[in-house]
Amino acid sequence: MKTSVPIKRPAKFLEGNLMRHVAIMAFSASAGLLSMFAVDFIDLYFISLLGDVAITAGVGFAGTLIFFNMSVSIGLMIAVSALTARRLGRDDEEGARRIATSAVALGLMVSIVIAVLFWIFAPQLLDMIGATGDAKAHATRYLRIVVPSLPVAVFAMSSSGILRAHGDARRAMNATLAGGIVNAILDPILIFGLSFGLEGAAMASVAARFAMAWFAIAPILKHYGGFAPFERDKFREHLQPILKIAVPAVLTNIATPIGNLIVTRFIAPYGDSAIAAYAVIGRLTPLAFCVVYALSGAVGPIIGQNFGAENYARVRETVIKALIFTAAYSLFIWGVLLVSAGFIGEQFGLDQTGQNLVSVFAIVITPLFFFNGVLFIGNASFNNLGRPTWSTWLNWGKNTIGVAPFVMIGSAVGDASGVLVGQAIGGIIFAGIGILLVFRLIERYRTGKIVHAD
Repeated sequence: MKTSVPIKRPAKFLEGNLMRHVAIMAFSASAGLLSMFAVDFIDLYFISLLGDVAITAGVGFAGTLIFFNMSVSIGLMIAVSALTARRLGRDDEEGARRIATSAVALGLMVSIVIAVLFWIFAPQLLDMIGATGDAKAHATRYLRIVVPSLPVAVFAMSSSGILRAHGDARRAMNATLAGGIVNAILDPILIFGLSFGLEGAAMASVAARFAMAWFAIAPILKHYGGFAPFERDKFREHLQPILKIAVPAVLTNIATPIGNLIVTRFIAPYGDSAIAAYAVIGRLTPLAFCVVYALSGAVGPIIGQNFGAENYARVRETVIKALIFTAAYSLFIWGVLLVSAGFIGEQFGLDQTGQNLVSVFAIVITPLFFFNGVLFIGNASFNNLGRPTWSTWLNWGKNTIGVAPFVMIGSAVGDASGVLVGQAIGGIIFAGIGILLVFRLIERYRTGKIVHAD
């Protein structure tokens, strides 16, 4: 496909109603995520129909490690989106294309190395999180089919981030929708129609990543001039600003799966039934809160463009609108899950232990997820305001000292349910610290106490 000459467009988020921008970006981004998470959820449901709790537990263990891989993809997407949005805010479209090319190239290099390491050391990594027996064997097979497609996922998500930096939420949404549709079609065909079972679910996930990559790249080539040619000298020049955001963003995003690894390790002793329930919760959480998960990528370009234009009052207002939006959405989802938790547990064939865990998630964990949303907004702000390392420290604090001691106490007091509650409690403290730092940083930029960072 030939690239076209890019049409000159004003930066989209420098004017207009901010709540509308936040809502449109969040809902459009989440629509694509919803398709992926919904298929993931249905995928686990199909696997549960195979009637082997060890397979369901194996997918749960594998999902914890795949979440690590996807966190790397998300971190790289944040970097390319932030850098592209800033240059668009300064009316430098050619500069945006050049740095996008360099960022995507770096992402592909890093993801290839990670994919190779995860493929080779899958059994050892599963040992670390407590996988044993048949569950470990199933998880290893699943991982070794999915992880080689990590570079494709990085390319797809980075391209989606470029579209969002341009304010093109609809086409970014279409890319993730395409991946979800392909997965939804292939899942029943491969799992049951061709009797591939667990391997069929993994193959469908790989095919979905290729579909998402194509539908993300095509509009960049057609509407935004494509990628600039790769130049080694430009790559070296861009490496420092890319790494300045990418390294903290990746570290920030892998903190969450590290926290999940800790939780999985504490839940594993309660048996395959508890791990199977945790796998259901792990799929249910992003499905229910896909709009909140989308906020980091959705709010970032709005903040980035206005930061590039040095409109700090509008940056501050964007953060406030995003917080209000998150609170309203969290309350809505709480009500939905309160009435549906029992039904969900029964549909996945969970025993009483598993159903109790799902109920605790719905009643206690769901309203506390608002604070995760606050931290997501903080991360997006720091990544676009020249302080990406702040989000790194906060996320690692939240997912280490904000998890380990609390889940340890929770396990001792309330078994597997206590582990879930303990994981949620630590997030409250770090969300509060993070959002206070965001407003303080914006004020320091506004008053000229610190210099605008590139």
